[in-house]
Amino acid sequence: MIISGLHKFIFAAIPKTGTHAVRRALRAHMGPQDVEQVGLFVHRQLPIPDLARVGHGHLTLTQVRPYLKPAMFDSFFKFAFVRNPFDRFVSYCAFVTRDTGEFAGDPKAVMRDILANPPSDHVLFHAQHSFVTDTSSKLLADHVGRVETMQESYDEICAKIGIATAPLDKVNTSSRRDYREYYDQPLIDGVAKLYARDLELFGYEY
Repeated sequence: MIISGLHKFIFAAIPKTGTHAVRRALRAHMGPQDVEQVGLFVHRQLPIPDLARVGHGHLTLTQVRPYLKPAMFDSFFKFAFVRNPFDRFVSYCAFVTRDTGEFAGDPKAVMRDILANPPSDHVLFHAQHSFVTDTSSKLLADHVGRVETMQESYDEICAKIGIATAPLDKVNTSSRRDYREYYDQPLIDGVAKLYARDLELFGYEY
């Protein structure tokens, strides 16, 4: 997460949505009083002990809201990026088995196992809507960009917060086939059920 008093925005970094590329671009515009929480490549913490103790940078808007003045939270431009849940699930499965190579050997078996034993305590696995909605599922973000049109989405965000845009770097990427090549119908049905709210709220489909 990045909170910028200079440009009056809050960036909620949803895992597995290209957040490191966006962070890198935004850092060029951060003022001395702007703050960031991140735990990969760069280690920074928000000056809020309760949130700093979380230990990672994928904070939700609901988590940070109580620590900001209501007028500040309401007036700041809040944004995030989302990704097709079917593609994101493949990325997650490959990521968590990267050291063992299981996904490369039998991707469907890995995907079936994770669906059967969902790691609900792993922030990278959490549904995307949970980072940008309140407890009643109301959207708190003012703008939700898409990984599928990431540069275009970032350009739009920059225009809204009044900073110059720039080409986004490729950061923490991996090479895989098109996500649809990893699915069969039971896996499609399982992911559709798991991330039903993401599919509905952000307008994605298989």
